[in-house]
Amino acid sequence: MKLKNIFFTSLTTFILLYACGGSDGGPTQEEPEVIVPPSPSNLIFPENNTECNTGEILNDTQSRVNFQWTASENTDTYEINIINLNTNNVQKSTSIANQTDVNLLRGVPYEWYVISKANSTNETAESSRFRFYNEGIGVQDYAPFPAVAIKPTRGQTVFTTSDIQLEWSSSDLEDDELTYEVYLGTNPENINLILTTTENTTESINLEENTTYYWRIKTIDQSNNTSISELFEFKIN
Repeated sequence: MKLKNIFFTSLTTFILLYACGGSDGGPTQEEPEVIVPPSPSNLIFPENNTECNTGEILNDTQSRVNFQWTASENTDTYEINIINLNTNNVQKSTSIANQTDVNLLRGVPYEWYVISKANSTNETAESSRFRFYNEGIGVQDYAPFPAVAIKPTRGQTVFTTSDIQLEWSSSDLEDDELTYEVYLGTNPENINLILTTTENTTESINLEENTTYYWRIKTIDQSNNTSISELFEFKIN
């Protein structure tokens, strides 16, 4: 009987020790690290729809412009994108500060924006986009800024063939009244003038289904200066 009691006592002790030891259960699993993506910057200078006339003039064709924007949260580097609106060529530079100097052609319209990047993630944040003219030589009568498509947006699929409107935006440094020539077609190499207007939208038009259309805008100011937009496209489904 005494041996039996000793056996049950030992067994009970073993079970209690095993149960208590199980609560330790090895290393505690760590909480996954939360990676916060960068936030977008706000552009400061050059200002939107203005003439940049404070740059350092290098020669008759170039000047150095100091681009400035607000610092954004969770950001390690900034990618500055500057688009020549006459050629659509993109000039890029990288900065760890929220400003940088860039050499630009004089008397040329540009668009610029900043992409905020972080080393810990592939997610990025893009600022709004500003347009400006880099000051040229002497007194300038600048052409309007090239028009930008509002609708249909680039590459959009439209699910109707009737009552379609083309809408765009444009601006002019001298606030001239602007005239627009609207070109549209199914061949990007051969689009036709369909409308001349002082409004920034077309009348309703009817188009064919299962067809891709290409369009662009020629903007003309009161001094007969002109600008040509990019070629936009959309599909009728």
